[in-house]
Amino acid sequence: MSNSNNLAITNNEAQHRYEAALEGQLAAYAEYNLLTDAIMFTHTEVLPEHEGKGVGSGIARHVLDEARARGLHVIPVCQFIAGYIRKHREYAELVRPDIQRAFKI
Repeated sequence: MSNSNNLAITNNEAQHRYEAALEGQLAAYAEYNLLTDAIMFTHTEVLPEHEGKGVGSGIARHVLDEARARGLHVIPVCQFIAGYIRKHREYAELVRPDIQRAFKI
């Protein structure tokens, strides 16, 4: 069984999405819009055949770590990313207080 440690995550800037591959196959993606000082995650999807393998958590962790490294605020329009931040409070600081209220983080 695969796990998120085998994930290869790339930023497909042309399509405005991060892509996670397992064994060379697209397993999940997180779509985003890049703003001046923030990144807005709009949709995250794990392909059905890869559900339950930690792929969603792996891509969420990666995109949030990258946002932090780039000094970007996060706007979690995507419910999956918002939920991940709610469960992993160490990422809450990436979301401005007014945005936290809007998305109940």
